[in-house]
Amino acid sequence: MNLRGSRLALAATTAVVSVASLVAVATNSASAASSRLKSGETIYFIPKDTLNPYEVIADAGGKTALNAIGDKQVVSSGTADTAAAQIPSIQAAIAAKASAIVIAGNDPSALCPSLAKAQAAGIKIVSFDSDVTCPNHLFINQANTRQIGTSEIDLLASEIHSTGQIAILSAAATATNQNAWIKYMKVELKKYPKMKLVSTVYGNDDPATSLTVLQGLLSAYPNLAGIISPTTVGISTAAQYLDTHKALLKHLTLTGLGLPSQMKKYVLDGTVKAFELWNPSNLGYLAGYAAATLASGTITGKAGQSFTAGKLGAYKILPAAAGTGPSVVLGPPTVFNKSNVLKFNF
Repeated sequence: MNLRGSRLALAATTAVVSVASLVAVATNSASAASSRLKSGETIYFIPKDTLNPYEVIADAGGKTALNAIGDKQVVSSGTADTAAAQIPSIQAAIAAKASAIVIAGNDPSALCPSLAKAQAAGIKIVSFDSDVTCPNHLFINQANTRQIGTSEIDLLASEIHSTGQIAILSAAATATNQNAWIKYMKVELKKYPKMKLVSTVYGNDDPATSLTVLQGLLSAYPNLAGIISPTTVGISTAAQYLDTHKALLKHLTLTGLGLPSQMKKYVLDGTVKAFELWNPSNLGYLAGYAAATLASGTITGKAGQSFTAGKLGAYKILPAAAGTGPSVVLGPPTVFNKSNVLKFNF
């Protein structure tokens, strides 16, 4: 090989080494980024109750996230949608020296003294689905709160020609998310002067109670044109009842927030035209990553910070707004009807 050939070979070798070095640096950086989350942490998920199908799906999504990270999930709560039923689980998390708590609040403020004790013990607090008013926590919001409330009214208005008496079948009277959505429903109703909200009743996310208050509504308001039930237990209970009392469908329309797996039967047979929801599994998954990221010290939960939630990608923490502290929004709700309800299995 002559001198010129040697120089060319050396240049080629140098280029290959340089490219290999860049690839190695990029690979190492990616590995460092993915290893920032600590593994082996214990994170308590405290749902509204352990029997609600929606909560079960959300908790399972959280477990999927924590399994991917290498953390342990403990699901603990009562069987009633009350703050009192959740407090023993907070105490259990403190005793277990958990790294984080993910909680769906049954009351905006009653849980705060117990959660403050958890924070004093070094436990990070994440609320999801239903927020709490306690300081220094991160809220994982299933969708923009205003958007949920307004879209529910708009959806019903489109189905009843913006006319008639309507009622709301809610969950617990103290549920933060329900009350926030209902607040925006009332604001949105001002756009529809011929629609009148005549009653709001509470089924406490219990099928038997939901059925009782539903029957009370139908008795008190025989000309009711529409019912919004922004709770999966309430809407499925109401749909089941209307499915066996189809004469009511001549003047009554039901919508709200439901699980496609529970509601597809009633959509396909015409009992319900349309309803909304987000993917509760993804909500739990996002909450799991948020809790693990806080527990690892990668973020502190302040507005403007970002983190990556596995398959869901990157999320940015939004500043505090009316009724909530720093939060992360999963995304907009999906409207389900005959055209798409069979495409979803949650």
